[in-house]
Amino acid sequence: MSHDVEFSVRGGIGRITLNRPKARNALTTGMVLAIKAQLDSWEADPEVRAAVVIGAGDHGLCAGGDVRDMQASAIRGDDGAAEFFRAEYRMNARIGQFTKPYISIMDGLAMGGGIGVSAHGSVRIVTERSLLAMPEVTIGICTDVGATWLLARAQGEVGTYLALTGSTFGPGDALYCGIADYFMPVADLANFLHGLEVNSDADSGIETASIESLLAEFSQDPPVSPLESARGWIDECFSFDTVAEILAALDAHSLAEAHETAALIRSKSPSAVAVTLEALRRARVSDSLEEVLETDFAVSCFLMYQHDAIEGIRALIVDKDRNPQWLPATTAGVTRSFIEAAFEPSKYGNLGLLA
Repeated sequence: MSHDVEFSVRGGIGRITLNRPKARNALTTGMVLAIKAQLDSWEADPEVRAAVVIGAGDHGLCAGGDVRDMQASAIRGDDGAAEFFRAEYRMNARIGQFTKPYISIMDGLAMGGGIGVSAHGSVRIVTERSLLAMPEVTIGICTDVGATWLLARAQGEVGTYLALTGSTFGPGDALYCGIADYFMPVADLANFLHGLEVNSDADSGIETASIESLLAEFSQDPPVSPLESARGWIDECFSFDTVAEILAALDAHSLAEAHETAALIRSKSPSAVAVTLEALRRARVSDSLEEVLETDFAVSCFLMYQHDAIEGIRALIVDKDRNPQWLPATTAGVTRSFIEAAFEPSKYGNLGLLA
């Protein structure tokens, strides 16, 4: 594991490098445990003034958690998947609580767990290559890693749209949704990171103004947001609290894009879509990221061991036949009791974030 995530400190800047490029920097239990422990250490170290997270290789930051391992755990029926979620969500909370600047370079892929390791930071940078998503419903699980906390607070209902469709989105949409803060061309990233390190003074520390001046120097106006222009029909159709109502509104809409969106949602796991909508609505009235992460833990530990998660990962990741056989096959078959069961306290306990 030691080479899967690497840590270094230069000029008072702690750098976290996700280093599984052949696996698109997919997160493992060992990696997230190491990141949390390192943040704990850097928090207490006066010589470390800020942290930066980047991804090694050509694919970008991180494509998510290692779902092959999670599926294998679910098939075996052991607690491996639950322990991954426990470690990951505690890391997500630690990032959100980090009192020093936490700078995320969300270049290339930042999906699922990749958003969890970046979007709870205090300085979140996207580039022209950034491709983000919370695609969990595609493989039969629920939007997690505290992303429901972020998406529930996005403009209008665009967060609901992104969670229920699992759609990818680019830098303009990331900024519009509040998942990123700055747009920076790829060509300027190296100079920005170098500037952070050389401008850090060992005696006085890195001042907020220094980070702000570098951001002002290297960031640019963001690209347009396609989601912003689609707000009208998205808000109209996704404002309901049941999937059936959302699908009915999409079906009845005059725009072809709305009909295509309905078809896209129907291709996802009906159980995962229904639970995700409930999670979003609960997150909207939650008091903190920590509270949402505790809910994420219960929901993920429930869904990961159900049929659809095992089948979805098989169809999309393992066998890649892209023909998952969902049970139930339609939204109409998802009962209210199933949805509520997903939010019951997990047999695996809790994260201890609210104690």
